[in-house]
Amino acid sequence: MKSSTRDRVEGGAKELKGKAKQAKGMATNRPEKEMEGMIDRAEGGFQKKTGEIKRDFGR
Repeated sequence: MKSSTRDRVEGGAKELKGKAKQAKGMATNRPEKEMEGMIDRAEGGFQKKTGEIKRDFGR
């Protein structure tokens, strides 16, 4: 698998994991879990965007 594809897939998975963690934190009134979810979503978005850039530049 190309690194750009791997980055996009892994980034999407991390975003999804973060969204679930954030929702769980909100539902259980645990702000630390909510923040962890927000961080995971941001990291996933960055990794996904990195994969898109690699794809666009042909790496």
